[in-house]
Amino acid sequence: MQKILGHIRRACEKYDMIADGDAVAVGVSGGKDSLVLLNALVRYSRFSAQRFTVTAVTVDMRFGGEPGDFSYISKMCEELGVEHRILPTDIAQVVFDVRKEPNPCSLCAKMRRGALIDEARKAGCGKIALGHHNDDVVETFMMCLFNEGRVGCFSPVTEYPDRGQTLIRPLVLAPEKDRLSCCRRNGITPVKSLCPADKHTAREEMKKWIAERERSDKGFKVRIFGALERSGIDGWKI
Repeated sequence: MQKILGHIRRACEKYDMIADGDAVAVGVSGGKDSLVLLNALVRYSRFSAQRFTVTAVTVDMRFGGEPGDFSYISKMCEELGVEHRILPTDIAQVVFDVRKEPNPCSLCAKMRRGALIDEARKAGCGKIALGHHNDDVVETFMMCLFNEGRVGCFSPVTEYPDRGQTLIRPLVLAPEKDRLSCCRRNGITPVKSLCPADKHTAREEMKKWIAERERSDKGFKVRIFGALERSGIDGWKI
C-alpha cells in the first residue's frame, strides 16, 4: 500500500488533482484497480495536506437485466468508513441487446462515465476519481497511434466546466506490479467481471502485444510513458 500511496501523492501533486475541501467520488466497479484506488485514496485523505472526503459510487450495468451483487464493495466501504452509492442502469441492455455493438467498449465507457458524473453530482462531489493506471496510459497511447493514426491519450485531469466537475486519475503513475502487490498484501479480492466482452477486446490484444514487447525489450513501457510526458499533449508533463 505504501508504494501505491506514493504514486497517488506524486500524481496529485504533479497534476493538482485534489484541492483542500474537495469531495471526491471514486468510481468503484469491483475490479482490482478501482478497489486499490478506493482503499488508497481513503488512506491518503487521512494524511494529505489537502483535506478532502471520499464517496464510493458503483454504476450497476445490470447484466442480464439483473442487479449486480456488490455486497463485497459495500462491506469494504463500511470498514473504510465511506458511503457506498449504487446506481442501477440499463447500460448492459442498451450496449449488448439494443445496439448490439460489435466493439462495445467505447459506448459502454461513455455511458458509464455519464452515469457516474450524474451520480457524483447528486452526492455533492465535484471530483470523480477513476482507476486508470500507468499500463492503461501506455495501452491507450499505443492504441491511438496504431488504431486511429493519431498521437493522443486520455488526460490525468479532465475538466467538465459545464457540469462543474472534474475527472482525476490518481493511479496514472502506478504500474501493474505495485497494484497486484497491493491487492495481495492487503487482502483485496477483485469482483469477477460479468461483461461478455471481458478479455476479448482490442485493448486486451494491445495489452498482450505490449507485454510481449516488454519481455524482449526491457523498459519499453517506461520509454513510451516518458515519451508521452515529454510530448506535453493532453495535459501530460514531466
